Amino acid sequence: MKKVVIGSGSAFWGDLLEPAVEMAERSDVQYIGFDHLAELTMAILNRMKAKNPESGYIQDIIPWMKKLLPVTVPKGIKMITNAGGANPPQAALEVKKLVKDLNLGAMKIGVVSGDDILPYIDDIRAQGWKFKNLDTGEEDIESIRESIVAANAYIGADLIIKELKNGADMIIAGRVSDNALYVGPLMYEFGWDYSEEYTDRIAAAVTVGHIIECSACVTGGMSNMWKVSERPWEIGFPVAEFYENGEAVITKTPDSGGIVNQWTVKEHLLYEIMDPANYLMPDGIGDFTALHLTEEGRNRVRVTDMKGKKRPDNLKVCIGYRDGFIGEGLAFFPWPDALEKAKWAEKWVRERFKRLNVKFKELRIDYVGVNMLHGEAAPVEDKDLNEVGLRIAARTETYPEADVVRREATHLWTMGPIGSSFGVPMNVRPVLALWPSLVPRELVRVESQLMEVS
Repeated sequence: MKKVVIGSGSAFWGDLLEPAVEMAERSDVQYIGFDHLAELTMAILNRMKAKNPESGYIQDIIPWMKKLLPVTVPKGIKMITNAGGANPPQAALEVKKLVKDLNLGAMKIGVVSGDDILPYIDDIRAQGWKFKNLDTGEEDIESIRESIVAANAYIGADLIIKELKNGADMIIAGRVSDNALYVGPLMYEFGWDYSEEYTDRIAAAVTVGHIIECSACVTGGMSNMWKVSERPWEIGFPVAEFYENGEAVITKTPDSGGIVNQWTVKEHLLYEIMDPANYLMPDGIGDFTALHLTEEGRNRVRVTDMKGKKRPDNLKVCIGYRDGFIGEGLAFFPWPDALEKAKWAEKWVRERFKRLNVKFKELRIDYVGVNMLHGEAAPVEDKDLNEVGLRIAARTETYPEADVVRREATHLWTMGPIGSSFGVPMNVRPVLALWPSLVPRELVRVESQLMEVS
């Protein structure tokens, strides 16, 4: 039975590089997928591109490819990445230069783009479509239209498959879904299309893509298995052995640290999931309630009975928009009476804000080491703690209002209780907010090209 071996080389912008290189060196993967994008990353990258037309892609792609290409090219491993961000053609040009500098010979780079719908978002609205906010229920984007900086649809594997058929040795894409990095090569290798015949097979690919797409999060990272994970400082990234019948084995790079068992797989199956029976992706819908997991050896979990539904008619679109500013301050108070000092400092800054008549859209004051993570759910006990931090953060309409938070927080150093300490004042930063919505698949103008390195 035909088997395709595919690995995850990255989960986010800034992930570890060494495990990806070790995977390429030690394992028998045929493909490695690299996810670098979070929901608001495209807004950041689009702002970068607006300032410099030759920017807008994930800069990590250059040092990463410098390390990886000398390993993957001789072994015939194909890499598929969404590091193209808001500018896949420019990212491909930079990699093309690198291939030449490294004397790696002829190579074909598939470039997938067209997820950016901002240039024609008003044309879509003119056809009667409304970009309803999936979180708040607000009917359309009228209230934020002038503040929008990015609108990118999560496109599927269609054009990844197309460029693999055209002979691409590597694919650089923009905002394809995280899953598409894995669904694309699997559909290509097995000759599947989007007809009803392959619905469950594609759902299986979607499921496996979800299991491995966040790299170390299924091999012991971010896990209840942290106490038993072996050598986590040498953690291995996940590898999926995917079979033509729709079954798969989840494992990791040979001789690497970390752990893969049914619990790490279950944990990641439920990560970022609203409805486990309907995991909607642009290529298909996975039903995580149907599958079975079996540990068939050390760091090997077989996934069977994966099922699902055909791909949805609409694509998710993340609309990023400017939504004010954040001002922030952080002070620390030592024993004795650390918590009492922090409470005094909170009262002090609140009274200062009243005196200055500052208007906040949102204000949070948390005690670091007491309730910063759990918020109101955490009991604030009057213990004689060694030290307590006070975090003051506010969201405002304007920069000057946010700057008040930064300036007033610094005064706690000299006007706070004895022993108060303060680090470098934090800069005011703009807020990019997310408006999640949907867009009809047929209205998104996807495109691809093949860039050849001779």
